[in-house]
Amino acid sequence: MSASIVLIVSTCIFLAIGVPVAFALGLATAATLILAEQFPLMVLLKETFTGIDSFPLMAVPFFILAAELMSGGSLTEVLLRFAGQFVGHRRGGLGYTNVVSLTFFSGISGSALADAAGPGSMLIKMMDKAGYDRSYAAALTASTAIVGPIIPPSIIMIIYALQDDNVSVGSLFVAGILPGIVIAVAMCVVNFYVSKKRNYRGDGGMPPWREVLLTTWKALPAILLPVVILGGMRAGWFTPTEASVVAVFYALVCGKFVYRTLEWKALPDILSRSALLSASVLIIIGLSASFAWILTIEGIPQQMAEWLVSMNLSPWMFLVMVNIFLLLFGIFIEPLPGVMVLAPILAPVAVKLGVDPTHFAMIVIFNLTLGMITPPVGGLLFVTCNVSKVPMSQLVRELVPFLWAHGAVLVLLTFVPALSTWLPHLWGFK
Repeated sequence: MSASIVLIVSTCIFLAIGVPVAFALGLATAATLILAEQFPLMVLLKETFTGIDSFPLMAVPFFILAAELMSGGSLTEVLLRFAGQFVGHRRGGLGYTNVVSLTFFSGISGSALADAAGPGSMLIKMMDKAGYDRSYAAALTASTAIVGPIIPPSIIMIIYALQDDNVSVGSLFVAGILPGIVIAVAMCVVNFYVSKKRNYRGDGGMPPWREVLLTTWKALPAILLPVVILGGMRAGWFTPTEASVVAVFYALVCGKFVYRTLEWKALPDILSRSALLSASVLIIIGLSASFAWILTIEGIPQQMAEWLVSMNLSPWMFLVMVNIFLLLFGIFIEPLPGVMVLAPILAPVAVKLGVDPTHFAMIVIFNLTLGMITPPVGGLLFVTCNVSKVPMSQLVRELVPFLWAHGAVLVLLTFVPALSTWLPHLWGFK
């Protein structure tokens, strides 16, 4: 039996019976090696290790640690106060505070799940106490947390850059800024209409300017972290991997000496949480690499690329087909393994058709990230249901207008390449 058939069939079986995606890919690879009898089982261990034996990947645990240090240093409360002072008094004010706070926090965490589980859980409780439907608060939080992997620093962007030599981590980081802002604006638009329809009122008036300036001054060190990372990379002071280490020291200094809320005794817990999160990400990357190795040996990427090129599609038609395919694919596969498997297949075809690599990378990343809020494998849905105690059926029902808004952003991102390419070109990334 062909190794590729065994691989695909066994993967579908493992996913159907509820095996976590990372282990489904690993078990499918092991089953293929055993049943096809073309390669020794040792290939699984070798390729899994090779998949994580990469210098740029060192940025992943350091960015995760930086986010944990910032959270341990009461960053969440500082950003909530900063965002709330500008929009909290308007109709639907706490909804806007939710969007603005998570957008700022995404510039530190790089993870949608961390945004939803951390500041997201606090915002849901605040909105519930203020009279918002709890299910609506949960849906708004899950939809806005999508910004996490889009605005830099982003773990999924680091992984994508390792799969496609035509883009760099720095260019993807810069490319995510405008799309992330557009997503946040779209969420605010939905919140405006829902708040007007349901009469969600604001929370008092805007505070005095003296208080606004003081709150902004306190939040400034936290807000500047993404600026330090991107600015240092642009100036050539450090690489993306070195930037992750700089982020850790910056977060440590902010938490301990600026905000003075980070206790030394909290460091062991912060380090253990960071280690667990890093291990879960690296396991996905390693097992996805072994899965992708079988596909490559069987020539699946080359065959798919030749098939797509032979269809003589225009670049725009190709992007439309890719969007449809990725939206369906992302329903069942998490973003990280999705990037590991699909980027080496689709990116070369996009380049041959004249699609800008950075533009295409943002389309792939946004599509796969949207899969986090679509059942049955939507990780954000399960995390948000857990922290909000809202049934899945109610959450999905409230998600509908947000999904339409994300669809509109996807259309803009696809047919307006400048959203992804203008800033990287302005910053000198070619």
